[in-house]
Amino acid sequence: MTSKKLLLLFFHPRFEDSKVNVKLTEGVKHLSGITFRDMYELYPDFNIDIEKEQSLLLEHDIIVWQHPFYWYNCPPLMKQWLDLVLEYGWAYGTGGNQLQGKWVMNVITSGGDFHVYQKEGRNRFTHREFLNSFDQTANLCKMEYLPPFIVAGANKLSADAIEENMIWYQQILHFLMNEPIELNKLKEIDNFNQLKSAEWEHPFYKMP
Repeated sequence: MTSKKLLLLFFHPRFEDSKVNVKLTEGVKHLSGITFRDMYELYPDFNIDIEKEQSLLLEHDIIVWQHPFYWYNCPPLMKQWLDLVLEYGWAYGTGGNQLQGKWVMNVITSGGDFHVYQKEGRNRFTHREFLNSFDQTANLCKMEYLPPFIVAGANKLSADAIEENMIWYQQILHFLMNEPIELNKLKEIDNFNQLKSAEWEHPFYKMP
């Protein structure tokens, strides 16, 4: 089986201030098969090279949007990227099928814990519900939207907990890139946080 190629688009305007994201990216950006792009470093003026970004999307099988959860959404550069790169007639609309069949997911860090992201919690909705606009973006572009990976309560995590999340992140990306997956079954879960690595073999692996 040929490994899938993964494009990791990292959007964080204050990367140097985020211990969690520094650790997460250090753990995965040099893994085989991953193309890592620090988007705020590449485009500090928001002048996105649309053709370059589209070319990279075409070259990869899986796209990861990694970003902090700002006001229940994404940082402004990521919104700019979505608006400009996913063009009508290219990513969606008449003739817009360039991304059809590719996989995409959000990897987010949030200050709030999981308990405040519930119907009864302060934020009234789950992380996954707030991510529905990205799910629909993927759907419009004929992509497969995968469950997100969520690092919640990021500002309060211990060094050991940050390390654990980094290892978990490595396992998730390795799993997506290298294992035969029953995609419809995988998409039934709310987020990757519901799983432990030992549970991934069933029911998400395709049977030979």
